[in-house]
Amino acid sequence: MNRTAIYARFSTDLQNERSIDDQLALCRAYADRAGLNVVATFDDRARSGGSVLGRDGLLQLMDKAREHEFDVLVVEALDRLSRDMEDLAGIHKRLSFLGIEIRAVHEGVVNTVLVGLRGLVGQLYREDIAHKVRRGQAGRVNKGLHAGGLTYGYSYVLGDPGKRMIAEDQADIVRRVFREYVEGQTPRDIAHNLNRDRIPPPRGRAWNASTINGNVQRGTGLLHNELYAGRLIWNRVRMIKDPDTGKRVSRPNPKGEWRVVAVPDLAIVSSDLFDAAQARKRARATTHPSHQRRPRHMLTGLLRCGACGAGMSSKGIDKSRRIRIRCSAATESGICADPKTFYLDTVETAVLNGLTAELRHPEVIAQYVQTYHEERKRLAADTDARRTRLERRLEELTREIERLVNAIAKGHGDPAVLGPQSTTLNAERKCILAELDQVPAATGVIALHPAVLARYEDQLNQLQTGLANGIASGDPECAEAMRDLVETVTVFRDPSRTGGVEVEIAGRLTALLGERAFPHRVKGVGGMVVAGEGLEPPTPGL
Repeated sequence: MNRTAIYARFSTDLQNERSIDDQLALCRAYADRAGLNVVATFDDRARSGGSVLGRDGLLQLMDKAREHEFDVLVVEALDRLSRDMEDLAGIHKRLSFLGIEIRAVHEGVVNTVLVGLRGLVGQLYREDIAHKVRRGQAGRVNKGLHAGGLTYGYSYVLGDPGKRMIAEDQADIVRRVFREYVEGQTPRDIAHNLNRDRIPPPRGRAWNASTINGNVQRGTGLLHNELYAGRLIWNRVRMIKDPDTGKRVSRPNPKGEWRVVAVPDLAIVSSDLFDAAQARKRARATTHPSHQRRPRHMLTGLLRCGACGAGMSSKGIDKSRRIRIRCSAATESGICADPKTFYLDTVETAVLNGLTAELRHPEVIAQYVQTYHEERKRLAADTDARRTRLERRLEELTREIERLVNAIAKGHGDPAVLGPQSTTLNAERKCILAELDQVPAATGVIALHPAVLARYEDQLNQLQTGLANGIASGDPECAEAMRDLVETVTVFRDPSRTGGVEVEIAGRLTALLGERAFPHRVKGVGGMVVAGEGLEPPTPGL
């Protein structure tokens, strides 16, 4: 009896859980009638058929298929596997390559034609449902009802879906935010005050400036939400599923596609107060930081606060033109336990001094050479073994295909039987050839010449001066070279000296050399250098 697996799926948590049991019972009855032996079942509950990503049951099924745990897959219908043309065709292609037959209870044995038709019908059905849902949402919005989630400042009306009512406790906070902003406070100041007063934020742990500012194009943030002024705006954005990640991402719609409905009963602030807030925002508007040409520092985006783990950003320049840095959580929300300001050049010097001293140590160089040779030997052995295995299988397939062709030519077998066998073997042969093209040819292990190690020492002697001078002159390549060595730099206060810092560096050297990469924890400008992730990973391309 053929070993058989069953797969079942339903789409949303609004459907009955018994849908899975009903599908499994139907597939088991089909297997009994066809004389199939069910050895495994897989299911996905409340998972859309629009993507294979996030469907653990289907992914487990494909893993078991690669391990040849079953010979036949039974589903109620092909749309249970997928409602996407690309995904359904890919599942069929891979299972066919593994010699696994797909059977649908209502359609029988699945072939390429059926996959194409059902994939097209399934995707059209899914897209048609999306259009009808949006049409229904538009109708609800025209009636002044909400088509989405709950906005801060409002609560649900029980028994009346889409209806909202003002939540007075949160509405008072909204009015306070608008009033303080119009009176001259910045979003950061407002966020600090709300956190100080222990006001629960709309989501997350704390208020921050982005909660209040939001995005003007998408209408996010308290100050941009026109619902607070009694205007319901729908269809600002559309949601699109990323085919590579399966996650939904939002894209802004043109303003002509927005749907605006007056809902004066939901107004929390007056039109005059709302317009005054928008006027102040326009007056304060500046070019977005991502569009500004700013000098790139070698540690930009790498700094972390030692007190709370948040990122660090620049905090102005003092009278001596030295750049100061501060914890972003302290700046945005005021929630950091140690909101100290540091000088950027002090941290950069600590990083450069520490890395240079540690990398020069003889133990690091010796360990690097040993690990280099061991890794190159392992990679070469793995490559040679894989190529040998593929070449052996290629020879077997070539001999078998020649035997079948000769049998057909001499009339020793039925061409209707031997022909498809030859075609299947030839398809596998092509796959082996394609895989061989991707396997690099066997190469010898290249030893490091002693002169290379001497050159390594000379280069380390020039590292600190060269990088520091290049970065100071604004050379982006020098900054990028330094960033290739370091992943994060965590900055701590040094309690033993005034103005001192300790830095903990997570780079890429430890992944290759282990904990001995930084043997002495060298101090640099009051800074402690600690290994984290290593300087060069032991992967192909070493």
